[in-house]
Amino acid sequence: MREDRDRSAEDTAVVDAAVAGDEGAFGALAEPLRWELRVHCYRMLGSYDDAEDMVQETFLRAWRHRDTYEGRSSFRAWLYKIATNACLDLIDRTKRRAQPYRMPPLVDPGAPAQPPADVSWLQPVPDRLLEPAADSAQGPASAAVARETIELAFLVAIQHLPARQRAVLITRDVLGWPATETAALLGTSVASVKSALQRARATLKRHLPQRREDWTAPARPSAGERALLRRYVEAHQRADLGALAGMLADDVRMTMPPHPAWLVGRQALLTLSGQVFKPGSPWYHGRWRGVVTGANLQPAVAHYVEHPTADETKNLDGRFRAQVLDVLRIDDGRITAITSFEPRCFAAFGLPLVLP
Repeated sequence: MREDRDRSAEDTAVVDAAVAGDEGAFGALAEPLRWELRVHCYRMLGSYDDAEDMVQETFLRAWRHRDTYEGRSSFRAWLYKIATNACLDLIDRTKRRAQPYRMPPLVDPGAPAQPPADVSWLQPVPDRLLEPAADSAQGPASAAVARETIELAFLVAIQHLPARQRAVLITRDVLGWPATETAALLGTSVASVKSALQRARATLKRHLPQRREDWTAPARPSAGERALLRRYVEAHQRADLGALAGMLADDVRMTMPPHPAWLVGRQALLTLSGQVFKPGSPWYHGRWRGVVTGANLQPAVAHYVEHPTADETKNLDGRFRAQVLDVLRIDDGRITAITSFEPRCFAAFGLPLVLP
């Protein structure tokens, strides 16, 4: 079993020293797990900033209560339990739960449109911070990141789940823990875990995109997705609505967390883009440049804009400033979802706020 392998991989003497109060021994056990615990907390919370905080909280709680570790589980499983409870406490305090957008769409699609889920706390994670998965084959770490369970559509969908159902689904279906270990993690019965998992799967199925269950994604965006991403950048740089239209699915959806702004449908997105691209329009942004990147193992582009001067919309100020990070979902060669994030996330991606 995974738990037996974890225990055999741990040096008993180091564990004993850590429990006795040896900070070096504690760090030797905890630090190698920081990455996978961060991914686990990110999946629970949907916010990378919160995930960072909860990993730190996990280590603090573990250190303060190290004398409660009795060795019945591995040190790794013990830290997962503390991390999961820290996330559950945060969810309980913030009362966050995904709900449909209450604001009307930015552009009237011309037909009734079902609002997508408003997850205002959602944040992207740079692909480079998911890379340790490729070098780890230890227990949960080997399953900690798979594209279909780290993509934004999945993270949004699981935000609909009650917190404990979310923990059960992640632990059982993502990390692959047995029901007995999941029950121990959450301090409940195996029967309760099985019941919660059944309910969680049913809810998740309702909130995942169409065709999502049939989609088996590679670990990284495909060559076709990367080519489409380059065309997406070029269409913005040329302000080419025709080229953009050819990439969009009929029912493409755009959301802009944390803002309550959304739209549905190709024509609605093209209408908005036309206003943004057109000099003289109240929404005119200026000239665009894009930098290709990756977020949540999905294609992404960081957009920069050379803004008009204050007195004349046809004159540009010569500096390309960070505007938005678009993370794309691509199905069957078309963009089906665009999640746009504020420039404050650029630093995490190693991107400048002004292009040279």
